[in-house]
Amino acid sequence: MRIAGLAMNDVWAHRVLRERGVETTRTEKIDAEVSVFVESMELKHHGPDRNYRPYLHLHGELRSVRPHQQLPYGVDEVTFPIGGSEPVDVFYEFDDQQLVQLALKGYFSPAFTLPEQVTGIDWELPATVDALVLAPAGDTTLVTTPESAPDVPVVFVRVHGLGSLDVDLESSGYDITEYIADHSTTAGPRHDQHVVNQTGVSARSDAFTPLFDDADFGQAHTRTTLARPGAENDAESPLATRMQAVAASLDAEQAQLRLEREEEAGTPENVYRSRVAGSLEETSAEAAIDEGPEPVASVDLDGETAEELPVEPFHTEPPADMTRLDELRRQVRLRAADLDAGEAGSVPDHQV
Repeated sequence: MRIAGLAMNDVWAHRVLRERGVETTRTEKIDAEVSVFVESMELKHHGPDRNYRPYLHLHGELRSVRPHQQLPYGVDEVTFPIGGSEPVDVFYEFDDQQLVQLALKGYFSPAFTLPEQVTGIDWELPATVDALVLAPAGDTTLVTTPESAPDVPVVFVRVHGLGSLDVDLESSGYDITEYIADHSTTAGPRHDQHVVNQTGVSARSDAFTPLFDDADFGQAHTRTTLARPGAENDAESPLATRMQAVAASLDAEQAQLRLEREEEAGTPENVYRSRVAGSLEETSAEAAIDEGPEPVASVDLDGETAEELPVEPFHTEPPADMTRLDELRRQVRLRAADLDAGEAGSVPDHQV
């Protein structure tokens, strides 16, 4: 008997198991053939642990289940509605001989494609199923009229491994390589001509130019030079020229004013130039000549004297610029004190 079935994960299956007084029969792990409507097929490869071995991934929908042994109440086949059954993922593994056939048919050529005639049809595949059969209502021994005939049984089915159903040539009986077209004789020339048309191989009779010749460097240098005319144009613009002229005139006026104040008696610039600047220049020159680093006693960590060691002692000294600066400051302070004392002790001639 062929009847419509339900999936084991249906809500009614759980209610039937919870009900008391309901006659049910349950069978587990029985061999069966499932009919799968294949909707799509894709060529994939394993990882490096299996040397990227190719395989097929088929996706479809469960259509029917035919157990190898008859289920209770004469059930031989359970069918499922189109579009309302469980999805199925099938993984088809090629054996070594099939891989050889794939290579001979141009598996490594760009024109290689999978056959379209193996999709859109039902595949009969081996599987393991569990079944829960609900006994029909009524007594089959008391059938007198068609109205008094008992109801049909209700069957719940679960197929093991629907999400990963592994098959091969031996288990399924399908040899996919027989449906693959032979591309070994047509793929090579077409591919070579396609590459030539895309890349455009050009013939040339002259010598190849070296990669690093002088002409290349000269062209690169010329491009770099031509990329900078903006800076020169900015420097020669009228506004920049006028600004430079104004800055030069201001510097000249300041220098002239400083010279005039140095020549005028009684101004701070004149006093500094006549009494301080000259002596500072002489003192700075003498300090630069007489200055010299003082040796620092060497320290021997092993307890030996410096005469017994061939290593010359090292010296530490302050920076020369700091020494000169301190000396100049000291001289300025002394000169300033002398000037203050001289001005305080001098008496005008009309008061003597």
